[in-house]
Amino acid sequence: MDTAPMTGELTDTTGRDMSLLLVDDDKPFLTRLARAMEGRGYSVRIAESVQAGLAAVEEAAPAYAVIDLRLGDGNGLDVIARLKEKRPDARGVVLTGYGNIATAVSAVKLGAYDFLAKPADADEIHSALAAGPNARPVPPENPMSADRVRWEHIQRVYELCSRNVSETARRLGMHRRTLQRILAKRAPR
Repeated sequence: MDTAPMTGELTDTTGRDMSLLLVDDDKPFLTRLARAMEGRGYSVRIAESVQAGLAAVEEAAPAYAVIDLRLGDGNGLDVIARLKEKRPDARGVVLTGYGNIATAVSAVKLGAYDFLAKPADADEIHSALAAGPNARPVPPENPMSADRVRWEHIQRVYELCSRNVSETARRLGMHRRTLQRILAKRAPR
């Protein structure tokens, strides 16, 4: 596991560049994932913030990247966007514990190859990175229900409104008390 810039590219037996950048602020997860990906043949660099991720991309844009969406100093999509500017052929996978459709669409528009919900394991991540250019993502075994999609959308708007219930209710076109009741409930399955 290397936090310093790469001096050379690691290639596999087919000559493919196997450089991988992991960006996540969950240090234990980052360490475990880095070891697991090194075991799968990747040359791994890690970063624990958006700024460190952007700096790593500037130093040597990797062939692959796995980036957490929400980091302590900003949004991981900034790293994906910069990676795609520096290296258009790079494959980026976005990880998030806050899986919602709008964010997944944004990630893909900015150049992410795939979008995985945490907790994603190394096998899932490797499969997403190694999939062929014409491969289609496999549909989830347990897709979100319509109620869950609605709840995720409400949560996203609520976060975008800085947790202001009145403003969120206005933007969603619902009564403030109704929104408060929805926010007080647990997420539907």
